[in-house]
Amino acid sequence: MEINITDIPQDVQQAKMRFGIVGNAPALIAAISRAIQVAPIDLSVLITGESGTGKEFFPKIIHAFSARKHSKYIAVNCGAIPEGTIDSELFGHEKGAFTGAVAARKGYFEEADGGTIFLDEVAELPLTTQARLLRVLESGEFLKVGSSTVQKTNIRVVAATNVDMLKAVEEGRFREDLYYRLSTVHISIPPLRDRGADITLLARKFAADFAEKYRMPQISFDESARELALRYRWPGNVRQLKNITEQLALFNAGDVVTGQLLGSFLPPSGTVYTPAVSAPSARHDYERERELLFNMIFRMQSEIDALRSEIRSASQPVHTEPVMPTSLVRYAPPAEAGLIVPAAPAEAHPATLEETEKETIRRSLENNGGRRKATARELNISERTLYRKIKEYGLE
Repeated sequence: MEINITDIPQDVQQAKMRFGIVGNAPALIAAISRAIQVAPIDLSVLITGESGTGKEFFPKIIHAFSARKHSKYIAVNCGAIPEGTIDSELFGHEKGAFTGAVAARKGYFEEADGGTIFLDEVAELPLTTQARLLRVLESGEFLKVGSSTVQKTNIRVVAATNVDMLKAVEEGRFREDLYYRLSTVHISIPPLRDRGADITLLARKFAADFAEKYRMPQISFDESARELALRYRWPGNVRQLKNITEQLALFNAGDVVTGQLLGSFLPPSGTVYTPAVSAPSARHDYERERELLFNMIFRMQSEIDALRSEIRSASQPVHTEPVMPTSLVRYAPPAEAGLIVPAAPAEAHPATLEETEKETIRRSLENNGGRRKATARELNISERTLYRKIKEYGLE
C-alpha cells in the first residue's frame, strides 16, 4: 500500500526533501509525521527499528523542527566506543583522571549544551553509564570523570536501537527506569520489506545517483526484477538494497536488470517472503485472541452436535446408520467471527474441542502450502499462537 503524494502533509514533504528520504509507505509517513509532531516538545524520544532502516534521519528531523535547531546537534554511536572510555566521551574528564588524561576534556553532553544529542545503539551502553545517563535525563546534572563538581546541561536526548528493549530489560542488560525515561515518545521505523513500492523507488534512485556520480550509463529494472525485489526479505534493509543496486550498476552498466540477474546478487536466505498487508499498529492481546478462537470452536461444535441430533431423530430405523447430508458437511461458522474453519467430517462419535481445533489448523496449513504466516492470517490469529498450536498438536 502506498499513500498518494497529494495526501502527504506539507511539513512531511518538506522533511522528506530536506533529508533525502524516499518513499510513500504509510508506516514511513506516520513515523516522519510523529517525529515532526514531537519536535517542538522537549521530550526524550526512542527510535526503534531493524539495522539499516534509516533511523539516523529521525533525530535530525526532530532537531530541525525544534526550537533547538540553531544549537548543536551531536550524534554518538554508543556501540563504537570502548567501555573503558565511554564515560569520558559522553561526560568529559579532568586532567589526571586516568592514564593518558594529560588535559581536561569536555564531553558530548557539555559540548551540546542547549542542543540535541543522538545516542545511536543506546542498548550497548554499560550499566554504569546508564546510571549516569539517567541522572542527566532526570535532573540535567552530570559529573566529569575524576571530578566531584556537579555540572548542569540543558540538552535533549534522542536515542535509537535495533534491540528488543523490553527483552534487554528482562535479561538485566538495560535499566528499566532508563528505558521508560528514554521512551517518553516512541517512534518505530518500518523494515524495507514492509514498505511495498518504496523498494523500487529506492532502487531507481540509487541507480540514478550511481550513474550520475560516476558518469556511467544507468541501469533499469524489468517487471521480473521488480517482482523479485518485492518478494525478497531484505534483511539488511535500505543499506542492503543500496549495496546490491550499486553492484548491479557497476558490473551491468546500461543494462536492463532481470529477475534472474538480480537473483544472482541476492543471498538465497531471504528470497521467500510474503509482504504483510499492513503492519500491526499495536502489541497482540494473546489472551483475547485465544478466547476468541476457543469461543468460535465451542460454538461451532455445539451447532454441529445439534445438527447431528436432528439427523438421528429424523432417520429411518434405529439400527440404520444416519448419513450426514453433503450440505451440512460444508457447514461453516458465521463470517463475522473472522476465522475460517473447515467443516467437520461426519464421524461416528462427536469430535472433541482439541480434535476440531487440530483439524482446523491442519487444513488451513494444507490450503496455504504450509506457509505459517499465511495460515495465521487466514485463521485470524498471531504467528506466535499458531506456532504454539502446531507444536502442541504435532503438526510440524
